[in-house]
Amino acid sequence: MKPLSISSFLRLFATLLIAASACTTWAAAPKDSKNPAAWPTRPLRILVGFPGGSTPDMAARTLAEPLSRALGQPVIIENKPGASGNIAADQVAKATDDHTLGVVINGNLTSAKLLYPRLPYDPAKDFALISLLTTAPLVLVAPANEPGGAEFFAAARQGASQWNYGSVGNGSVAHLGMELLKSRVPGLTPVHVPFAGNPQVVTAMLGGQIHMALIPPGVAMPHVRSGKLKAIGLAGGRSSLVPEVPPLADAGVTNVNLEVWTALIGPAGLSKAAQARLAQEVPRIIRDADTRQKLFNQGWQAVGISPDGLKSRVKDEAAILGGIIQSRGIKLE
Repeated sequence: MKPLSISSFLRLFATLLIAASACTTWAAAPKDSKNPAAWPTRPLRILVGFPGGSTPDMAARTLAEPLSRALGQPVIIENKPGASGNIAADQVAKATDDHTLGVVINGNLTSAKLLYPRLPYDPAKDFALISLLTTAPLVLVAPANEPGGAEFFAAARQGASQWNYGSVGNGSVAHLGMELLKSRVPGLTPVHVPFAGNPQVVTAMLGGQIHMALIPPGVAMPHVRSGKLKAIGLAGGRSSLVPEVPPLADAGVTNVNLEVWTALIGPAGLSKAAQARLAQEVPRIIRDADTRQKLFNQGWQAVGISPDGLKSRVKDEAAILGGIIQSRGIKLE
């Protein structure tokens, strides 16, 4: 073997020295907690306060796979149904592992505190708001054998308190929306029956246990299109999600304009690195054409706005829902 020349030896020595220095620096470098790339360090949990198959659950699961790819860690959906999603929201508020998030609906951030004086979390203080994910109009549905349009409301008035309506729980937007609807239709007095989620509401309606409900199109329309339920109208104007469903105004019911939406949140103590990384990745994922189409097929309009945009939405809608609560004198334990 030919011996190395002095110049070759010096070049080899310099190369090894640089490599060793780089390895030492990499090994000794502390993790930068302010660097978004330093998070996450283990699998993420996303808590959903509604059962599997519910519209918030579908939105969360649509987000989970691309978010896992973007972050390089598994993203696990855990369903914690109950109390209109407030049980899961409370667990998110109290999480301290820096890897627990939640997908919530309007009421958890806007009306829960107004309705529950002893709510175990404070929506204004206990969460890091990350992004508004999706929105959808609410569809008033009824059993297929009920009349449509204005005739439906005539039948409902005649049924008085013998009729009832379902929702995903006390204080939910569907509950408050129905109370708003009652205020807009004189003589409409159906009794509220809360359920754990919209799949249970639909099952009860198909079984003849309830007479009507405001439900997101992703859950309602498969049953409407199969002829098992009837869509009476949309709470709001026409929507590209359900172009075949007329607004309630066509049946003579005006000023009932409410949407249901989902948002991604974390606990207030979520690290700045986590918040920065999520604020970067989540809107990009939600606005991706493939994700948008999947959400549209589920009955959602994809949004994917910034934390500041979500804060503005929460503030505006809290005022609207607060007005309904006050005007209808709604109080919950």
